[in-house]
Amino acid sequence: QVQLVESGGGLVRPGESHRLSCEASGHIVRISAMYWYRQPPGKQRVLVAFISRDGVVNYADAAKGRFTISKDNIKNVTYLQMNSLNPEDTAVYYCAADLLASEWGTLQRYWGQGTQVTVSS
Repeated sequence: QVQLVESGGGLVRPGESHRLSCEASGHIVRISAMYWYRQPPGKQRVLVAFISRDGVVNYADAAKGRFTISKDNIKNVTYLQMNSLNPEDTAVYYCAADLLASEWGTLQRYWGQGTQVTVSS
């Protein structure tokens, strides 16, 4: 059974930096891409960043220049480094991965449970 577990959420002061981690575990044949989404209070979940297996990255406008997504293919871990945080970054952050869990299966998207990041003084 595949699981994605986020870690690193918490209370952060405006202007500070913070890093989230997400580890994919279980029977994983191949990870095609990993994503970070976030859902601010009362709003829809939106894409923040993604990184492909080959390291191609893309960011939402709100994340460009402040956030960096990276990964460790061996450990099946993705990171989201967030700098210059502001209260508008307050959200539940979710990790997702498009992966193959069986040699005979198809790529499916798996989600983590989310981790709360609150930016407040």
